[in-house]
Amino acid sequence: MHDSVQGMLRTELSVRRQRLGAALAGAAVQPRLQSLLAQVDEALARMDAGRFGLCDVCNDPIETDRLLADPLVRLCLDHLTTAEASALERDLELARRVQQSLLPSSPCTSGSWRMAYHYRPAGVVSGDYCDVVSGGQGDRYFLLGDVAGKGVAASMLMTQMHGMFRALIPAGLPLTQLVERVSTLLCESTLPTHYATLAAIRALDDGSAELCNAGHVTPILVHQGSVTPLRTGSLPVGMFCSVEYPVTDVPLAAGDGLVLVTDGITEAENAAGAEFGTDRLARVCEQCAGLPAERFVAAILEEVDAFRSGPMADDATVMVVTRIYTGAQVS
Repeated sequence: MHDSVQGMLRTELSVRRQRLGAALAGAAVQPRLQSLLAQVDEALARMDAGRFGLCDVCNDPIETDRLLADPLVRLCLDHLTTAEASALERDLELARRVQQSLLPSSPCTSGSWRMAYHYRPAGVVSGDYCDVVSGGQGDRYFLLGDVAGKGVAASMLMTQMHGMFRALIPAGLPLTQLVERVSTLLCESTLPTHYATLAAIRALDDGSAELCNAGHVTPILVHQGSVTPLRTGSLPVGMFCSVEYPVTDVPLAAGDGLVLVTDGITEAENAAGAEFGTDRLARVCEQCAGLPAERFVAAILEEVDAFRSGPMADDATVMVVTRIYTGAQVS
Protein backbone atom coordinates (compact mmCIF):
# COMPACT_ATOMS: atom_id res chain seq x y z
CA MET A 1 0.00 0.00 0.00
CA HIS A 2 1.28 3.47 -0.87
CA ASP A 3 2.47 5.52 2.10
CA SER A 4 0.10 8.35 1.12
CA VAL A 5 -2.90 6.02 1.31
CA GLN A 6 -1.84 4.57 4.66
CA GLY A 7 -1.18 8.06 6.02
CA MET A 8 -4.64 9.15 4.95
CA LEU A 9 -6.20 6.07 6.56
CA ARG A 10 -4.24 6.69 9.78
CA THR A 11 -5.73 10.16 9.93
CA GLU A 12 -9.20 8.76 9.28
CA LEU A 13 -8.79 6.15 12.02
CA SER A 14 -7.52 8.77 14.49
CA VAL A 15 -10.57 10.94 13.80
CA ARG A 16 -12.83 7.93 14.34
CA ARG A 17 -11.08 7.15 17.62
CA GLN A 18 -11.63 10.70 18.89
CA ARG A 19 -15.32 10.57 17.99
CA LEU A 20 -15.81 7.17 19.59
CA GLY A 21 -14.07 8.36 22.75
CA ALA A 22 -16.31 11.43 22.90
CA ALA A 23 -19.42 9.28 22.41
CA LEU A 24 -18.37 6.91 25.20
CA ALA A 25 -17.34 9.58 27.71
CA GLY A 26 -19.76 9.80 30.60
CA ALA A 27 -22.29 7.56 28.88
CA ALA A 28 -23.76 4.28 29.94
CA VAL A 29 -21.95 1.14 28.85
CA GLN A 30 -22.32 0.76 25.07
CA PRO A 31 -20.80 -2.59 24.01
CA ARG A 32 -21.05 -1.89 20.30
CA LEU A 33 -19.15 1.42 20.55
CA GLN A 34 -16.56 -0.17 22.85
CA SER A 35 -16.06 -2.95 20.30
CA LEU A 36 -15.59 -0.40 17.49
CA LEU A 37 -13.06 1.52 19.61
CA ALA A 38 -11.11 -1.70 20.19
CA GLN A 39 -11.09 -2.39 16.44
CA VAL A 40 -9.80 1.11 15.70
CA ASP A 41 -7.04 0.71 18.31
CA GLU A 42 -6.08 -2.64 16.78
CA ALA A 43 -5.91 -1.10 13.29
CA LEU A 44 -3.65 1.71 14.53
CA ALA A 45 -1.45 -0.83 16.32
CA ARG A 46 -1.15 -2.86 13.11
CA MET A 47 -0.01 0.30 11.32
CA ASP A 48 2.68 0.87 13.94
CA ALA A 49 3.81 -2.74 13.55
CA GLY A 50 3.80 -2.63 9.73
CA ARG A 51 0.96 -5.17 9.55
CA PHE A 52 -1.91 -2.95 8.45
CA GLY A 53 -3.65 -3.94 5.23
CA LEU A 54 -2.50 -7.58 5.35
CA CYS A 55 -4.96 -10.46 5.52
CA ASP A 56 -5.06 -12.19 8.92
CA VAL A 57 -5.24 -15.60 7.21
CA CYS A 58 -2.87 -15.55 4.22
CA ASN A 59 -0.81 -12.42 4.95
CA ASP A 60 -1.45 -11.12 1.41
CA PRO A 61 -2.49 -7.49 0.87
CA ILE A 62 -6.18 -6.71 1.31
CA GLU A 63 -7.81 -5.01 -1.68
CA THR A 64 -7.12 -1.26 -1.48
CA ASP A 65 -10.62 -0.19 -2.51
CA ARG A 66 -12.06 -2.25 0.36
CA LEU A 67 -9.70 -0.65 2.86
CA LEU A 68 -10.64 2.79 1.56
CA ALA A 69 -14.31 1.95 2.06
CA ASP A 70 -13.70 0.35 5.49
CA PRO A 71 -10.22 0.57 7.08
CA LEU A 72 -11.24 -1.97 9.72
CA VAL A 73 -11.43 -4.95 7.34
CA ARG A 74 -8.91 -7.71 8.14
CA LEU A 75 -9.53 -10.40 5.54
CA CYS A 76 -8.92 -10.41 1.78
CA LEU A 77 -11.73 -11.51 -0.50
CA ASP A 78 -10.40 -15.06 -0.70
CA HIS A 79 -10.78 -15.59 3.05
CA LEU A 80 -14.15 -14.07 3.87
CA THR A 81 -16.51 -16.34 5.75
CA THR A 82 -19.45 -17.76 3.81
CA ALA A 83 -21.79 -15.26 5.48
CA GLU A 84 -19.46 -12.34 4.76
CA ALA A 85 -19.02 -13.39 1.14
CA SER A 86 -22.78 -13.70 0.68
CA ALA A 87 -23.36 -10.27 2.21
CA LEU A 88 -20.71 -8.76 -0.05
CA GLU A 89 -22.26 -10.37 -3.11
CA ARG A 90 -25.66 -8.93 -2.18
CA ASP A 91 -24.17 -5.47 -1.70
CA LEU A 92 -22.34 -5.65 -5.03
CA GLU A 93 -25.46 -6.76 -6.87
CA LEU A 94 -27.42 -3.89 -5.34
CA ALA A 95 -24.63 -1.46 -6.31
CA ARG A 96 -24.69 -2.84 -9.86
CA ARG A 97 -28.45 -2.34 -10.14
CA VAL A 98 -28.22 1.21 -8.79
CA GLN A 99 -25.42 2.02 -11.22
CA GLN A 100 -27.28 0.58 -14.21
CA SER A 101 -30.34 2.66 -13.30
CA LEU A 102 -28.27 5.86 -13.60
CA LEU A 103 -27.19 5.22 -17.18
CA PRO A 104 -28.92 7.12 -20.01
CA SER A 105 -30.89 5.49 -22.81
CA SER A 106 -28.94 4.39 -25.87
CA PRO A 107 -29.30 5.29 -28.64
CA CYS A 108 -31.10 8.56 -28.01
CA THR A 109 -31.92 11.63 -30.07
CA SER A 110 -31.90 15.04 -28.43
CA GLY A 111 -32.61 18.03 -30.64
CA SER A 112 -30.29 17.82 -33.65
CA TRP A 113 -27.96 15.37 -31.93
CA ARG A 114 -27.90 11.59 -31.73
CA MET A 115 -25.88 9.71 -29.13
CA ALA A 116 -25.10 6.06 -28.63
CA TYR A 117 -22.78 4.37 -26.17
CA HIS A 118 -21.72 0.99 -24.88
CA TYR A 119 -20.88 0.56 -21.20
CA ARG A 120 -18.83 -2.52 -20.35
CA PRO A 121 -17.72 -3.00 -16.71
CA ALA A 122 -14.72 -5.24 -16.10
CA GLY A 123 -16.32 -6.43 -12.86
CA VAL A 124 -19.69 -6.27 -11.14
CA VAL A 125 -19.57 -2.47 -10.85
CA SER A 126 -17.75 0.14 -12.89
CA GLY A 127 -15.82 3.36 -12.32
CA ASP A 128 -16.79 4.72 -15.75
CA TYR A 129 -19.21 7.65 -15.72
CA CYS A 130 -21.64 8.17 -18.60
CA ASP A 131 -24.58 10.56 -18.82
CA VAL A 132 -26.67 12.82 -21.06
CA VAL A 133 -28.33 15.85 -19.48
CA SER A 134 -30.54 18.54 -21.01
CA GLY A 135 -29.71 22.11 -19.98
CA GLY A 136 -32.07 25.02 -19.65
CA GLN A 137 -31.08 26.89 -22.82
CA GLY A 138 -31.76 24.31 -25.51
CA ASP A 139 -28.34 22.80 -24.83
CA ARG A 140 -27.36 19.20 -24.18
CA TYR A 141 -24.48 17.82 -22.15
CA PHE A 142 -22.80 14.57 -23.14
CA LEU A 143 -20.50 13.39 -20.36
CA LEU A 144 -17.99 10.55 -20.18
CA GLY A 145 -15.58 10.03 -17.30
CA ASP A 146 -13.27 7.46 -15.77
CA VAL A 147 -12.74 7.31 -12.02
CA ALA A 148 -9.29 6.37 -10.70
CA GLY A 149 -9.27 2.85 -9.31
CA LYS A 150 -11.74 0.02 -9.62
CA GLY A 151 -14.46 -1.68 -7.66
CA VAL A 152 -16.94 -0.29 -5.17
CA ALA A 153 -14.92 2.81 -4.23
CA ALA A 154 -14.71 3.89 -7.89
CA SER A 155 -18.40 3.19 -8.49
CA MET A 156 -19.32 5.33 -5.48
CA LEU A 157 -17.41 8.30 -6.89
CA MET A 158 -19.04 7.72 -10.29
CA THR A 159 -22.43 7.98 -8.57
CA GLN A 160 -21.34 11.16 -6.79
CA MET A 161 -20.28 12.78 -10.09
CA HIS A 162 -23.65 11.83 -11.60
CA GLY A 163 -25.49 13.68 -8.84
CA MET A 164 -23.23 16.75 -8.98
CA PHE A 165 -23.64 17.31 -12.71
CA ARG A 166 -27.39 16.69 -12.54
CA ALA A 167 -27.68 19.29 -9.75
CA LEU A 168 -25.41 21.94 -11.31
CA ILE A 169 -26.33 21.85 -15.02
CA PRO A 170 -29.75 23.53 -14.50
CA ALA A 171 -27.91 26.53 -13.00
CA GLY A 172 -26.73 27.43 -16.52
CA LEU A 173 -23.04 27.82 -15.69
CA PRO A 174 -20.58 28.14 -18.59
CA LEU A 175 -19.00 24.76 -19.31
CA THR A 176 -15.60 25.74 -17.91
CA GLN A 177 -17.19 26.90 -14.63
CA LEU A 178 -19.38 23.80 -14.46
CA VAL A 179 -16.39 21.47 -14.63
CA GLU A 180 -14.41 23.66 -12.20
CA ARG A 181 -17.27 23.56 -9.70
CA VAL A 182 -17.59 19.77 -9.89
CA SER A 183 -13.82 19.39 -9.52
CA THR A 184 -13.74 21.61 -6.43
CA LEU A 185 -16.66 19.77 -4.83
CA LEU A 186 -15.04 16.39 -5.46
CA CYS A 187 -11.71 17.58 -4.10
CA GLU A 188 -13.32 18.93 -0.93
CA SER A 189 -15.62 15.97 -0.28
CA THR A 190 -13.66 12.85 -1.25
CA LEU A 191 -10.46 11.07 -0.31
CA PRO A 192 -7.18 12.36 -1.83
CA THR A 193 -6.86 9.20 -3.93
CA HIS A 194 -10.27 9.78 -5.55
CA TYR A 195 -10.37 11.75 -8.79
CA ALA A 196 -11.61 11.22 -12.33
CA THR A 197 -10.81 12.05 -15.91
CA LEU A 198 -13.70 13.62 -17.81
CA ALA A 199 -14.70 14.63 -21.33
CA ALA A 200 -17.70 16.98 -21.35
CA ILE A 201 -19.54 18.19 -24.46
CA ARG A 202 -22.08 21.03 -24.44
CA ALA A 203 -24.01 20.95 -27.72
CA LEU A 204 -26.53 23.39 -29.23
CA ASP A 205 -29.05 22.85 -32.02
CA ASP A 206 -27.25 25.27 -34.33
CA GLY A 207 -24.41 22.74 -34.63
CA SER A 208 -22.02 24.48 -32.30
CA ALA A 209 -20.43 22.45 -29.52
CA GLU A 210 -17.95 23.03 -26.74
CA LEU A 211 -15.57 20.39 -25.45
CA CYS A 212 -13.82 20.32 -22.09
CA ASN A 213 -11.23 17.60 -21.56
CA ALA A 214 -10.15 17.08 -17.95
CA GLY A 215 -7.26 14.66 -18.32
CA HIS A 216 -9.36 12.22 -20.36
CA VAL A 217 -8.45 10.02 -23.32
CA THR A 218 -8.09 12.19 -26.43
CA PRO A 219 -11.52 12.78 -28.05
CA ILE A 220 -11.71 12.35 -31.82
CA LEU A 221 -13.53 14.73 -34.17
CA VAL A 222 -14.97 13.19 -37.32
CA HIS A 223 -15.52 16.03 -39.82
CA GLN A 224 -16.46 15.53 -43.47
CA GLY A 225 -14.91 12.08 -43.58
CA SER A 226 -11.60 12.99 -41.94
CA VAL A 227 -10.58 12.55 -38.31
CA THR A 228 -8.77 14.89 -35.95
CA PRO A 229 -7.66 13.87 -32.44
CA LEU A 230 -8.42 16.87 -30.20
CA ARG A 231 -5.27 16.88 -28.11
CA THR A 232 -6.26 19.51 -25.58
CA GLY A 233 -6.88 18.95 -21.93
CA SER A 234 -6.27 19.73 -18.29
CA LEU A 235 -5.92 17.84 -15.03
CA PRO A 236 -8.50 15.28 -13.85
CA VAL A 237 -11.39 16.60 -11.80
CA GLY A 238 -11.04 16.28 -8.03
CA MET A 239 -7.26 15.98 -8.07
CA PHE A 240 -6.75 19.57 -6.86
CA CYS A 241 -9.25 22.03 -5.42
CA SER A 242 -8.37 24.96 -7.71
CA VAL A 243 -7.86 24.13 -11.39
CA GLU A 244 -8.94 25.96 -14.55
CA TYR A 245 -10.55 23.91 -17.30
CA PRO A 246 -10.25 25.41 -20.81
CA VAL A 247 -12.99 24.83 -23.37
CA THR A 248 -12.54 24.20 -27.10
CA ASP A 249 -15.17 25.25 -29.67
CA VAL A 250 -16.05 22.38 -32.02
CA PRO A 251 -18.58 23.28 -34.76
CA LEU A 252 -20.14 20.21 -36.38
CA ALA A 253 -22.05 19.90 -39.66
CA ALA A 254 -24.65 17.24 -40.43
CA GLY A 255 -22.97 13.83 -40.40
CA ASP A 256 -20.06 14.96 -38.24
CA GLY A 257 -19.42 13.47 -34.82
CA LEU A 258 -17.33 13.33 -31.69
CA VAL A 259 -15.99 10.04 -30.35
CA LEU A 260 -15.26 9.62 -26.65
CA VAL A 261 -13.81 6.50 -25.01
CA THR A 262 -12.38 5.51 -21.65
CA ASP A 263 -8.91 4.02 -21.38
CA GLY A 264 -10.29 0.49 -21.19
CA ILE A 265 -10.61 0.89 -24.98
CA THR A 266 -7.27 2.48 -25.85
CA GLU A 267 -5.30 0.36 -23.36
CA ALA A 268 -6.76 -2.98 -24.48
CA GLU A 269 -3.80 -5.26 -25.30
CA ASN A 270 -3.22 -7.95 -27.91
CA ALA A 271 -1.23 -11.16 -27.37
CA ALA A 272 2.04 -9.31 -28.00
CA GLY A 273 1.29 -6.74 -25.31
CA ALA A 274 0.66 -3.88 -27.76
CA GLU A 275 -2.13 -1.44 -26.89
CA PHE A 276 -5.06 -0.63 -29.16
CA GLY A 277 -4.13 3.04 -28.83
CA THR A 278 -5.54 6.36 -30.00
CA ASP A 279 -4.00 6.14 -33.49
CA ARG A 280 -5.71 2.79 -34.19
CA LEU A 281 -8.95 4.20 -32.80
CA ALA A 282 -8.65 7.19 -35.16
CA ARG A 283 -8.26 4.88 -38.15
CA VAL A 284 -11.38 2.97 -37.17
CA CYS A 285 -13.26 6.25 -36.80
CA GLU A 286 -12.22 7.32 -40.28
CA GLN A 287 -13.67 4.09 -41.69
CA CYS A 288 -16.92 4.71 -39.79
CA ALA A 289 -17.44 8.34 -40.83
CA GLY A 290 -21.08 9.01 -41.68
CA LEU A 291 -22.47 5.96 -39.89
CA PRO A 292 -25.33 6.37 -37.40
CA ALA A 293 -24.04 6.69 -33.85
CA GLU A 294 -25.13 3.21 -32.79
CA ARG A 295 -23.44 1.52 -35.75
CA PHE A 296 -20.35 3.64 -35.14
CA VAL A 297 -20.15 2.37 -31.55
CA ALA A 298 -20.66 -1.24 -32.63
CA ALA A 299 -17.89 -0.98 -35.24
CA ILE A 300 -15.40 0.34 -32.67
CA LEU A 301 -16.22 -2.48 -30.26
CA GLU A 302 -15.83 -5.08 -32.99
CA GLU A 303 -12.35 -3.77 -33.80
CA VAL A 304 -11.34 -3.69 -30.13
CA ASP A 305 -12.63 -7.20 -29.47
CA ALA A 306 -10.84 -8.55 -32.55
CA PHE A 307 -7.62 -6.89 -31.36
CA ARG A 308 -7.83 -7.72 -27.65
CA SER A 309 -6.35 -10.91 -26.22
CA GLY A 310 -7.62 -12.35 -22.95
CA PRO A 311 -10.18 -10.95 -20.51
CA MET A 312 -10.80 -7.23 -20.04
CA ALA A 313 -8.46 -5.63 -17.54
CA ASP A 314 -10.40 -2.39 -17.12
CA ASP A 315 -13.86 -0.89 -17.52
CA ALA A 316 -14.49 0.19 -21.12
CA THR A 317 -17.00 2.67 -22.50
CA VAL A 318 -17.50 4.12 -25.99
CA MET A 319 -19.71 7.16 -26.66
CA VAL A 320 -20.40 8.62 -30.11
CA VAL A 321 -22.26 11.93 -30.53
CA THR A 322 -23.31 12.84 -34.09
CA ARG A 323 -25.02 15.84 -35.69
CA ILE A 324 -28.02 14.50 -37.54
CA TYR A 325 -29.29 17.57 -39.41
CA THR A 326 -28.54 21.25 -39.93
CA GLY A 327 -31.76 23.01 -39.01
CA ALA A 328 -32.28 24.27 -35.46
CA GLN A 329 -35.01 22.56 -33.55
CA VAL A 330 -35.86 22.28 -29.90
CA SER A 331 -36.74 18.76 -28.77
